[in-house]
Amino acid sequence: MSIASEFKQFIMRGNVIDLAVGMVVGTAFSGLVKSLVDDVIMPPIGLLIGGVDFSNLFITLKNGAQAPAEGYANLAAAQAAGAVTLNLGLFINSVISFLIIAAAIFSVIKALNSMKKAEAPVEEAPAEPSEEVLLLREIRDSLNKK
Repeated sequence: MSIASEFKQFIMRGNVIDLAVGMVVGTAFSGLVKSLVDDVIMPPIGLLIGGVDFSNLFITLKNGAQAPAEGYANLAAAQAAGAVTLNLGLFINSVISFLIIAAAIFSVIKALNSMKKAEAPVEEAPAEPSEEVLLLREIRDSLNKK
């Protein structure tokens, strides 16, 4: 078998195609969650905390070549000046995104597991023995007693 035909056989397996579809959906879902966190969840939290913009929450570890006396206005300005920054706000956003994605994956897997349990064949209890079997058991028991 040639390498090309082996590769084609490998690609056409159901698992590989499922994986590819999962990667595409996961990438799209990740973008959706990032937007949810950055644009919907974090602005109200920042407002409640006192007007903090988490995307610009950073600590300057080392100033860049042209550091303003009053500090950098935002993260983009600090990075443009070549400053070394600790980007706490971006990290917080990433942690929240991860938690949302983890919760969504947990929910999907839990739903799939419950569907698998529902699909599993239910073992039926053994049927009651017929009258003939009961009669034979009585005969056996009475013979054992003698």
